[in-house]
Amino acid sequence: MNIAIVGTGYVGLVSGTCFADTGATVTCVDVDATKIERLQKGEIPIYEPGLDELVKKNVAAGRLHFTTDLASVLNDVEIVFSAVGTPPDEDGSADLKYVLQVARTIGQHLDRYVVVVTKSTVPVGTARKVRQAIEEELRKRGREDVPFDVASNPEFLKEGNAIKDFMSPDRVVVGTESERAKKVLTRLYKPFLINNFRVIFMDIPSAEMTKYAANSMLATRISFMNDIANLCERVGANVNMVRAGIGADTRIGRKFLYAGCGYGGSCFPKDVKALIKTADQNGYSMEVLKAVERVNETQKSILFRKLEKAFDGKPLKGLTIALWGLSFKPETDDMRESTALVMIAKLLEAGCNVRVYDPVAMDECRRKIGDSVTYCRDKYDAVLDADALLLLTEWKEFRLPTWGVVHKAMRRPLVIDGRNIFDAEELEENGFEYYCIGR
Repeated sequence: MNIAIVGTGYVGLVSGTCFADTGATVTCVDVDATKIERLQKGEIPIYEPGLDELVKKNVAAGRLHFTTDLASVLNDVEIVFSAVGTPPDEDGSADLKYVLQVARTIGQHLDRYVVVVTKSTVPVGTARKVRQAIEEELRKRGREDVPFDVASNPEFLKEGNAIKDFMSPDRVVVGTESERAKKVLTRLYKPFLINNFRVIFMDIPSAEMTKYAANSMLATRISFMNDIANLCERVGANVNMVRAGIGADTRIGRKFLYAGCGYGGSCFPKDVKALIKTADQNGYSMEVLKAVERVNETQKSILFRKLEKAFDGKPLKGLTIALWGLSFKPETDDMRESTALVMIAKLLEAGCNVRVYDPVAMDECRRKIGDSVTYCRDKYDAVLDADALLLLTEWKEFRLPTWGVVHKAMRRPLVIDGRNIFDAEELEENGFEYYCIGR
């Protein structure tokens, strides 16, 4: 089966590589010539565990190809996935210019039947706009007779675990209103059906809504637990015990009940904003999600407030603050909407010297904020002469540091744990002041 995937970002590259690994012949398309040249040389522009080996394997097998020219492959494929970016506009709505640009390109060159599938996260109604854009371009060419279908196939990949998520999904959601398109997509997903994974077919608007609803629900659980954690601190409760107690209820479950210093990334913040905006545009106010967003933005500053409290409200100017972790979560170099960006801005504004270390996101941090902080070679270098250590990302290598080395290196042995991964008794036994979330 021949397919094309437009967009070689996180979703497009992972999806294309995994489809190739199931036996499809995949051409990944991107307008960024430099990115395509790098991919053709075997250089992977994003960090995702296992992706580089999988790309090289499928390129060598002749199943995975890269090009900047969609027109050159369009009439040789059965499916075109649109996996281009949908960045948030200033008002929070999803910017569809790249999605519609792909649709227009398809309409300008299409000569035979194809299923056009939106894989990007897009608001309800986008498939209709994609169809209209393709039809408009076909009319300009006098080719209204060329058949095509539009479908929605939202992704549910977790950064850092994307390959496993794709190959062993909880579910595959497909929105289509055409039996022909359904047959084509059923054939594509047949390898997953063999392993009893669920492919859920539904109408297109419901598929488009499912992605936003899923991410918004997960974001809601995070903000809810952060609210509970903040109240726990005030009433003397322990949020970890509360989490165990409510997570044991099978109606609630244990996942996404961890308190911390706020969520970030490419999905949750953007999707919550976009769903709020979609509701506003349709005369409805998503009051729960607006609260979720407010709680999360406040939570990103909680470690700064704890730092101020630890220094009795005195000016922080001149202090050296170490940060462990920059990415919004472990196993990725993605810093979009990360708590680290908020913390760095606040610390620099307060006049602090900031020393940072992350296993993979150092280059991304430098690209985003330049040399306003000191980039350290490892976690122990980061705490050298530090007045406080702030843990922002729960990378595995941060879980069992040699606390004696950390204590000796720091000027003041103060640890503020934004992810509740350290043992309070162990740190106190090693002579540290220790603060965390919700205890």
